[in-house]
Amino acid sequence: MAPRPVTISAVDLFCGVGGLSHGLQDAGIHVAAGVDLDGTCDYPYRANVRAPFHRRDVRNLAVDELAAMWPAGAVRVLAGCAPCQPFSSYRRGVDTSQEAQWPLVDEVRRLVEGALPEIVTMENVPRIGSTPVFRDFVARLGTLGYRVNFGSCYCPAYGVPQHRRRMVLVASLLGDITVPKGATAPADYATVRQAIGALPPVGHGETHPGDRLHKSRTLTEINLERIKRSTPGGTWEEWPEELRAPCHRKASGATFRNVYARMVWDDPSPTITTLAYSFGAGRFGHPEQDRAMTLREAANLQSFPSDYEFVAPGEPVQFAPLGRLIGNAVPPRLAAAVGEAIVEHVRAAKGAVRKVPRGRSVPAAR
Repeated sequence: MAPRPVTISAVDLFCGVGGLSHGLQDAGIHVAAGVDLDGTCDYPYRANVRAPFHRRDVRNLAVDELAAMWPAGAVRVLAGCAPCQPFSSYRRGVDTSQEAQWPLVDEVRRLVEGALPEIVTMENVPRIGSTPVFRDFVARLGTLGYRVNFGSCYCPAYGVPQHRRRMVLVASLLGDITVPKGATAPADYATVRQAIGALPPVGHGETHPGDRLHKSRTLTEINLERIKRSTPGGTWEEWPEELRAPCHRKASGATFRNVYARMVWDDPSPTITTLAYSFGAGRFGHPEQDRAMTLREAANLQSFPSDYEFVAPGEPVQFAPLGRLIGNAVPPRLAAAVGEAIVEHVRAAKGAVRKVPRGRSVPAAR
């Protein structure tokens, strides 16, 4: 007799706007719920993932509350992608060990200890791998009986059109599990052109009438002149002296060549940060148009679908909060690769897996 298919069901802690959940669903994993303290994530999570959103501080989430979110009989996945800011290389050596976000990895550990889900996954910046809090987390998973694997994932190898690198951890009580290797060869990396080239042009300070997220920040007069003098892949060194900022004239600023710059059409984009809508914050200038990238372009370069809804109808589209949500998201294509690895792992352990379409409920266990 063939084995009865099992359902894999995930709870996504620190879910944000749903990048990880969306990718897991693309792999056929049921998403039972998302949990995040940020209320601005409620609408995009429900609208796109079509799963319950719990506005909760993970530090106050009890084990029995978490356990009740998974459907009975499912192989349970706990995704705990704690905020990455304390571990980011952008902090440039600042001591972040006392920041409130550091203990959030320990909160994931607490919930794993209490619920013992069959699968655990985490995504963060590569630098977290060298921190005591991460090493302690991995060691504790081992003492609980999990087989653990983690590694640095270069996002273009997973179909994400940006030069982003992330640490991914997977752990299982069902047996050995490994982080998936990217299947895309360098010659086939997705590019800026493929991600945003078909979007209609907009001027700086304009919003396209057909998509409120296709909105570009207004440039100052001097920044407009700077971007007009910039070429794709070039630097501020191309500008005449009168356009250079005071910091560029200092010896300490001479190495900062990836700000006030344009992207290149036929390469992946730079890492999309929370300030990707700002020309001065990185290589975030459009390759041809005299403006910084729009919010929709930033989302596309994160590998979100072009119709992903980030703002409820009637609500304003604001750069800072939406830039933060988009820049902090897990790229859905990377998440889908992790989800597919989890599905194959569970299939090997259980014999058959029931894939669940996005937004569908899970049949009751019999």
